[in-house]
Amino acid sequence: MALNSNLPVGRNSSQGAWLKADLAANSAKCTIAYWHFPLFSSSKHGNIEQVRDLWRTLYEDGADVVLGAHDHVYERFAPQDPDGAPDSVNGIREFVVGTGGAPPYPFVDVKPNSEVRLSTNGVLRLALKAGGYDWNFIAVNGPGDAGSGTCH
Repeated sequence: MALNSNLPVGRNSSQGAWLKADLAANSAKCTIAYWHFPLFSSSKHGNIEQVRDLWRTLYEDGADVVLGAHDHVYERFAPQDPDGAPDSVNGIREFVVGTGGAPPYPFVDVKPNSEVRLSTNGVLRLALKAGGYDWNFIAVNGPGDAGSGTCH
């Protein structure tokens, strides 16, 4: 699902209402959402509180992955709840992928649950499969990151 983190995103906003309705009608095994501002990031522009309500709605509905950008880095988080607590059973895995060509940012404050941090340009390939997903971050320079996850 594509959402606009530049618009009001509170639970009672029109976008929040749309998200709740769309999730209620969604029968897919895996749910992935994406927008611009990351809720969690160890770089200098993340940790955008305004998207926490989107996260909470997605978490309550059993979503699996959130993709964000804004910070010019690649970062992968372990599944967690909207408050940043680890949750290997119901948590959402967040990827921050702002690696499309602008100069990479440094990491300034490593956040809890951050599993991989790469300050390089590159591309993320995310493939959905029956009951899960695979990711492969291909870095322009240096090592990348690859793995798989199971959907709720």
